[in-house]
Amino acid sequence: MAELESLKFSNRFVDLPEDFFHKQNWTPFENPKLISFNRELAELLGFPKSLDPKDLVPFINGNKTFKYSAPLSMAYAGHQFGSWVPQLGDGRGILLGQLQTKDGLMDLHIKGAGKTPYSRFGDGRAVLRSTIREYLCGEAMYHLGIPSSRSLIMIGSDEPVFRETTEFGAMMVRVAKTHIRFGHFEYLMHNKKSEFIPILLDHVIESYFPELKNSKDGYTDLFEKIVHSTAELIAKWQAFGFAHGVMNTDNMSILGETFDFGPFGFLDDYNPGFICNHSDHGGRYAFNNQPSIGLWNCHALAAALKDHIEIERTKEIINTYEKIFYSELIFIFRKKLGLFETNRNDLKLVEELLSWMQKNKKDYTNTFRSLSKENHQLFEDELGKKWLKKYKERLKIEKTSPKERKKTMELTNPKFILRNYLAQEAIQDAENSNYEKLNTLLELLKKPFNENSKYEDLAKVPPEWGKRLEISCSS
Repeated sequence: MAELESLKFSNRFVDLPEDFFHKQNWTPFENPKLISFNRELAELLGFPKSLDPKDLVPFINGNKTFKYSAPLSMAYAGHQFGSWVPQLGDGRGILLGQLQTKDGLMDLHIKGAGKTPYSRFGDGRAVLRSTIREYLCGEAMYHLGIPSSRSLIMIGSDEPVFRETTEFGAMMVRVAKTHIRFGHFEYLMHNKKSEFIPILLDHVIESYFPELKNSKDGYTDLFEKIVHSTAELIAKWQAFGFAHGVMNTDNMSILGETFDFGPFGFLDDYNPGFICNHSDHGGRYAFNNQPSIGLWNCHALAAALKDHIEIERTKEIINTYEKIFYSELIFIFRKKLGLFETNRNDLKLVEELLSWMQKNKKDYTNTFRSLSKENHQLFEDELGKKWLKKYKERLKIEKTSPKERKKTMELTNPKFILRNYLAQEAIQDAENSNYEKLNTLLELLKKPFNENSKYEDLAKVPPEWGKRLEISCSS
């Protein structure tokens, strides 16, 4: 217990001016209970291997304190569904501080912490339903090789929380490289605090890009890194069939991590116009719009930084977004198809495959997995056979052995993803205090590319009801 109390937090953000945050503790649940613990992540963060997660619960709930933590809620703003909102901030979150790991600094952040100055009319709580979804999805993304926040521990309570209906409250510890968002800079720019922008830029460089400290144009260099990591991140989303659902600028990490999970969804039947967010009536954040929205958000960030970055070079950087995106996208798709050589027609080959999948309502993940297993029986119609013939002709120019090709494909095309219906089943069980399915999914999603005959059913296409689940921003 003393080891937990003395955890060595870095607390770099609290050294910034108080315009950036509000110091505060959080509101404990009356009867907290452990729901799930991510031991793999705990060991990365430096927690003792012998830790009993029940000993951690009072520290997460707020009944006991980390001696060296400096809890605070962050101030930021952002564009939500394209409209400017001048004041947002951590309405239900508390940043505990940073821990130094072999992978660099990691933020620990309590989500579901209760009211803060930025809660507006909200209660500052998270519900069990949304917490489970984020807890599982962060892990799924990370182990697919997609940069993402993760979750250390989840606790629950019988305390009622009111959303569309009465639900159970929950808290979790979100772990990310940073919680600094595009919206932090927008908040400073649009609220006439632009003199603080260089302070935040210096903080970001000092903490995450020390190689830029002596650069003649370090702020613009930093912007370039943000644009490139954003483009690469969204290319990974598209390649693995992930739809975020709420790509507001306040949900965009400056380090190119998937962040702020809500009404997300992985594609089932391939549909480029897939809208995972029931609240997105205009389809702004539809699956096929994500690349352009990423670019839109980079423009918004450039506008916030305009007095501190070199304008002409910024325009050039913005113009590289599309190139970076497609370079990463085709790189992943080549691996998904087992292609090692470069051919200028590869993107067209991918597009034709996707068109066929859309026309025939083929499951996105399982189609690519079938190709990995050289199961070509699904290409039963004339158009499918035509594509398969082109694909086999393309393979003839490859110098890599079929064995190596198969291995690469199997390590790129997952067997298991977090389908919405699986998350929903885990939620329903958890609401009845049964966490078996939740913890099964947690462990399964850590090895998404492995065959696992015991859980073969969890890789099947969802039932019809599972394809029609409505997920809203409260999710």
